[in-house]
Amino acid sequence: MTTTAVVPIDAIQRMAEVAAKSKLFGAQTVEQAMTIMLIAQAEGRHPMSAAKDYDVINGKPAKKAEAMLRDFLAAGGTVEWHKLTDEGAEATFSHPQGGSVRIDWNKARMQQAKISNEAMYSKYPRAMYRSRCVSEGVRTVCPSATGGLYVPEEVRAFAPEKN
Repeated sequence: MTTTAVVPIDAIQRMAEVAAKSKLFGAQTVEQAMTIMLIAQAEGRHPMSAAKDYDVINGKPAKKAEAMLRDFLAAGGTVEWHKLTDEGAEATFSHPQGGSVRIDWNKARMQQAKISNEAMYSKYPRAMYRSRCVSEGVRTVCPSATGGLYVPEEVRAFAPEKN
């Protein structure tokens, strides 16, 4: 991970206003945009990188699977894909400090987990299984690469909070 210079809070505020107004990156409010930008800065990235690395789903931040995998690999992790098809994904995730684990996701696991986003799994099964595989594998052997967040596919499956 490349560490960037700290961006002043007033500049982040202006970026957040533009990002929220554009509605291009999932953040619907300035506060949501600013929060994910501050997370990006805390991870040593420029705040605008939040646009490519994070989503806001039902008001909750989520880190994209590609960003988790990138941070995992940059932290010295490795992944070996054994299967990546519309029927499922299976890979071994290894990290010097966290060991190795073999993770698989398929339709049976999705149904067992009672994932409610079946429409996306029927449209893009390979990508959805891959994202779940990355999230679980990275979280297991190098949790710091997740930033403590779930992938958007997982957050979409959470039951909405009752206010």
